Amino acid sequence: MIGTPEHIVNYMHFVAEEVREIMAELGFRTINEMIGRTDLLQKSDRIAAHWKAKHLDFSALLYQPNVSAAVGRFQQRKQDHKLDSSLDRSAIMAACSPALERREPVNLTLPIENTNRVVGTLLGHELTKRWGAEGLPNDTIRIHLQGSAGQSLGAFLPKGITIHLTGDANDYVGKGLSGGSLIVRKPAIFAKDSSTQVIAGNVALFGATAGEAYVNGKAGERFAVRNSGGRAVVEGVGDHGCEYMTGGRVVILGEIGKNFGAGMSGGIVYVYAPNLQQFKDRVSDDQLEFHDVTNSRDQIELKTMIEKHASYTDSTIAHRILADWEHHVSLFIKVIPTAYREMNDLIQHFMNEGMALDDAVLKAFQAKKGNTNEATHETTLVATKN
Repeated sequence: MIGTPEHIVNYMHFVAEEVREIMAELGFRTINEMIGRTDLLQKSDRIAAHWKAKHLDFSALLYQPNVSAAVGRFQQRKQDHKLDSSLDRSAIMAACSPALERREPVNLTLPIENTNRVVGTLLGHELTKRWGAEGLPNDTIRIHLQGSAGQSLGAFLPKGITIHLTGDANDYVGKGLSGGSLIVRKPAIFAKDSSTQVIAGNVALFGATAGEAYVNGKAGERFAVRNSGGRAVVEGVGDHGCEYMTGGRVVILGEIGKNFGAGMSGGIVYVYAPNLQQFKDRVSDDQLEFHDVTNSRDQIELKTMIEKHASYTDSTIAHRILADWEHHVSLFIKVIPTAYREMNDLIQHFMNEGMALDDAVLKAFQAKKGNTNEATHETTLVATKN
């Protein structure tokens, strides 16, 4: 059953009522009065009964220093986050007003330094406030940056904004990407093999829900962790890549680090893996399947993503793969969670029988939830056909 906003409001009212009851029992009228009152905390009986936890000493954690009552225990003054000096407010927002106000295309070129953090996020906030979750048409706002970007470049970027960085970026590139596009391209004067050079930091594309990213070099650790709908091409990743991924598509044109795909439950990753044994040694989850990319639909999807990567970044690796496609496609491995593949097979089977997508999804879910013999038979049947 799909809920409504009113259900959430009602639930929060219940939470607030219970909090007020507990506060009344403790003799507090406000939350601020409770802050720091560690003298009212008691260890749970379960801690005392646990063979290991009972030896923990909480005295340092619960210690209350002897200070004047004038010392503030809670927020006394508003924190200045210096948002007015951010690149978004100082240079980007005004230049993008034609797009924000009238949906007119905007092209903007700016330098960037690693002290410029969350570039594009305040702009995305304004865009969403004005135009809603649908955003604007793709590439309505094009921002070309040159230099080294600080943390969280393009975080939560919505549809309608494209950020093209020539240079390198710190951690959290595209965190929470929500429909926008991010391109990180190495400078033309940089002659080294991009697959060996880290150009984007750790935890890029964390929690992305939609949108695209193209990274003309390696990304650091935990690339696309918890990605649920973003599409990305990158030329190598560090450890823990695609951890807990639940959806989306990722193409990796270089090496992966250890513990790849841990906890991955959805989505598809295509990895260029000429050294197959090295690739398998770095994948940790036995719930993942490896397939050659022989299905025409998979080949089209993979090639299209690499073509876009080549177009946006002029990637030497992408051009080399595309120049001898028939050979290089045989070196790709499709990584997909077993349960996700089984569910997709079931959905496709029911759609082939004439069901609409929503009905097929519901039917497949019910079949898998019931763990019926019918579901197992149908999954095996469709998998064999594919």
